[in-house]
Amino acid sequence: MKNLDKKAKAYALKNALSHGKAMQGPVISSLFNEGLKKSDVRKYAKKISEIIKEVNSLSTEEQKKEFEKLEKEVSERKVREGLQELPEVKKSGVVMRFAPSASGPFHIGHAATACISFLYVKKYGGKFYVRIEDTNPENIYGKAYKMIEQESKWLFGKIAEIVIQSDRINLYYKYAEKLIKKNSAYVCTCSGDDFRNFVSKKKDCPCRSLSVKENLERWKKMLDKKGFKEGEVVLRFKSFEGMKHKNPAMRDFPLARINLTKHIRQGAKYRVWPLMNLAVAVDDIEMKMTHIIRGKDHRDNAKRQKMIYDVLGKKFPWNGFLGRIKFKDLELSTTKIRKAIEEGKYSGWDDKRLPTLASLKTQGYKPSAFLKFAEQVGLSESDKVIDRAEYFKLLDSFNRE
Repeated sequence: MKNLDKKAKAYALKNALSHGKAMQGPVISSLFNEGLKKSDVRKYAKKISEIIKEVNSLSTEEQKKEFEKLEKEVSERKVREGLQELPEVKKSGVVMRFAPSASGPFHIGHAATACISFLYVKKYGGKFYVRIEDTNPENIYGKAYKMIEQESKWLFGKIAEIVIQSDRINLYYKYAEKLIKKNSAYVCTCSGDDFRNFVSKKKDCPCRSLSVKENLERWKKMLDKKGFKEGEVVLRFKSFEGMKHKNPAMRDFPLARINLTKHIRQGAKYRVWPLMNLAVAVDDIEMKMTHIIRGKDHRDNAKRQKMIYDVLGKKFPWNGFLGRIKFKDLELSTTKIRKAIEEGKYSGWDDKRLPTLASLKTQGYKPSAFLKFAEQVGLSESDKVIDRAEYFKLLDSFNRE
């Protein structure tokens, strides 16, 4: 596009003067209206980031003077306020979701990601699910269920419907059997080291050639308490290009395993647990997802899940990807925070020093502040770095509004 530098600086200045700090998402979104192509974002992202950094280093008075020089570069008629439009939206609206794990309650990172999907549901109408992913019995914090439910109601109101994956295990079993019957999944008895060796050599696992009948028998043996033992077998997806797929992550990825760890919610009721790609694909199909927004680190998972959709003859939802927001000098690991609470370093999840929603809610922050922050960031694949002071300066301004 013509005059990229000038236009990027103009929109960065406008964004900074409106919100106290320019951010990459809204600036890039505005440049789309000026002719920037999505395919070129990666090419120009570094340059735009440098311009935004330069603008944010200026005082407010300096920003005003600079904007007066470049104001003509801003096309007020074309610039869209709020989130960019989603493609393929029907009259009935959209169906979207946010899928936190049960390892802990919400923090500001969760809010930044979840609020974008929620805002689109508010914009177009439809359904919004908060789906608690708890199919790994080894990484569950019992109090997280209630906290996530309470925080979802506070942040999203009555719009969010809470779903818990461990309550749906039989549904995942049903789909696993469907995939086996379609000769698109097999029960593998190879050791982890052996299978990794097959992957590296692009060689088929011997179990891959088993008949549907043999795999169904093995599947039943997985479910049987007197059958296979933990660690002996894995249910695998039979990838379209098999072990010759150019991306090793796509080569016959796992769908389910035996895990005898006692589940905090389900106890010892189940011994076979679905892995993420099976559980997520099944839920997205059953809940009729139309649009999915997730971190760009989940690109490979999206490709795996699309394979499952294709085998089952289902239309894959539109997928959007978010860049990573790195919160400098803020600890967002719920596992580490939980440990610190247990050690007495913090009084609880609502300790004022923590970046959790439980904490910020008690400090007087409103849901709208988090929604405005998410809208400011926008649907952008560019990574962002923000420190504590910058983040709370923005959040405070949104909270005052």
